[in-house]
Parts: sequence; C-alpha cells; structure tokens
Amino acid sequence: MSGPNSAQATPGRDAPLPDAITGHWVDRRAPRAIRPFLKLARIERPIGWWLLLLPCWWAAGLAAIAAGQPYPDPWHCLIFLVGAVLMRGAGCTFNDIVDRKLDAEVARTRGRPLPSGQVTAKAAALFMVAQALGGLVVLMQFNRFTILLGIASLAIVAVYPFMKRVTDMPQFVLGLAFSWGGLMGWSAVFGRLDPPAFLIYAAAIAWTVGYDTIYAMQDLEDDVIAGIRSSARYFGGHTREAVALCFALAAGLSGAAIWQVGGGLAAWLGFAAFALHLARQVTRINGASAAQALSLFRSNRDAGLMLAAGLALDAMSRNWLLG
Repeated sequence: MSGPNSAQATPGRDAPLPDAITGHWVDRRAPRAIRPFLKLARIERPIGWWLLLLPCWWAAGLAAIAAGQPYPDPWHCLIFLVGAVLMRGAGCTFNDIVDRKLDAEVARTRGRPLPSGQVTAKAAALFMVAQALGGLVVLMQFNRFTILLGIASLAIVAVYPFMKRVTDMPQFVLGLAFSWGGLMGWSAVFGRLDPPAFLIYAAAIAWTVGYDTIYAMQDLEDDVIAGIRSSARYFGGHTREAVALCFALAAGLSGAAIWQVGGGLAAWLGFAAFALHLARQVTRINGASAAQALSLFRSNRDAGLMLAAGLALDAMSRNWLLG
C-alpha cells in the first residue's frame, strides 16, 4: 500500500463517504490524522446515534408521565445522549472490523477507513475499547438494575455483525440492539421493567426493521454480488408492504405504551405526528433511488423526535395544569 502522503492515499482519507453529511466538520476541520477514527465512529453520520438515542428519550418521557414527574429527567436525557454517541461509535467500529472484507466489495462502503487501509484492524480495536470504556463510565451513572441491563445488551451487539451472513433479517437483530434504550429509559427511573417499557421496546424494534430496510435499499445490487443478506433483499418487490407493516406495528405498540401510562393530549399529538410521518415515508418507497432511500432513512430522526417531544410536553403540561 502507498504511504500516507501519496496521491492515492490522500483522496481516500479526505473524501466524504457516500452516506455522510456533505461538508461535515470531520471532512473540513478535523486533523487529518484522526479523521479515519472519527469516520469509524460515524461522527460525520449523526443519524445513527440519533436513532439509538430516541428510544431512550421515548421511555424517559413515558416514565415521567407514569411517575408524575414534571419533565423527563434532564440528567438522564443528557447521559443517554453521550452514551448513544459513544456506544454507537464502538458498535460501528466493531462492525467495521468484522465486515472489513465484505465492505471492500460494496461500492458505498469500500472507502471506509478499514477496507481502504487508512486504519489497521489493531488500531481500530484499540479505538473501540476506548469508546466502550467511555460508555461504561456513562452507564455507571445509573442505578444498579439499569447498569446490569446495559451490560446485557452487549451480547446482542456482539452477534449483530455476523447476522448478515446467516439470516435474511439482520435488521431484526439490529432492532434488538438499537431499541434497548426503550428498556433503559424506563428502568433508569423505576429500577425495574414494566409493561410500558416492553411495549415501547417492541415498538422501537419494529421501527428499526422498517427504517433499516429502507436504508438497505441503497445496496441491493452490490449485496447480491457480495452475498450479503438483508431485509430489503428478502422482501424484494414487497418492500413497501413490509415496511408499512413494520411502521404500523411501531405506531400501534407505541400507542399502547402511551395508553398504559395514561398519556394526555400532548402525548397523543406527538404520537399522531410520528405515525403520519411514518405513513408519508411508506408512500415514497416505491421507485426510490439510492439518494432518496437515504433521505427517507434520515428523516426518521424527525419522526422519532416528534414522539419524544409529545411525551415530554405531556409530562410538562400536567405540571403546569396542577401548578
């Protein structure tokens, strides 16, 4: 491989990856020596940590309503944010270590730091450990039950990168991992799990399978060549109907969670906005280009924030009315 100052190496290090935000500070301002590591952690693709964070905030909002709190615990919401960034980065680094050979066969991913040779597997592993240790420090801020619950999620994270080799639905396993915050946001308040936590966890799993199927639509041709399995390949011509079913389940289960905690008007308005956003995505799936699929996938941040905002405002409005 050419040296770091060669004409071949420099464009690979500096060029933004296909699904990264154009003009992100990582590509423009970050020191070149650390750019590959920031890209391993997907810092220039914040949608991932948003999607990991939002089930935490949903559950925090539900717990606030159920506990009669005036608002979701701000400290919990903040450390969930920090933890989501760190653990999403650690998970993606682990995924890239495992998938570095497969990534080299897919046009969208062959420019990533590992398959392009910008970072060695050993350096990536050390970086992953550093992020995981940071995540552990964050996890230790919660109660004992939530700490143990967070540690338990690592088993799912560890097996996920291998699922695309053995199952047509790796998105379901991703959902199990990415939705874990739906359990932790509740347990952080109550120190236990109750039906609303399981309902919002299940809702987040269905949501994840839906939006990640849309995301996988970008790689259909390359996935066939590389032998990578995905829900988008599995559903084929019925992708729109499958995503519609996933999103309907996400809406139904999250609605059941709101009903369980006795959610009020603001919670239901947030739910309605969330459900309508998901329905709008479904209408745009058929015939979507890779760029349009990426845009639809990214729009799930806004959908999730609508639900989180409705739940938070519901808790706050109760306090205003009682006050």
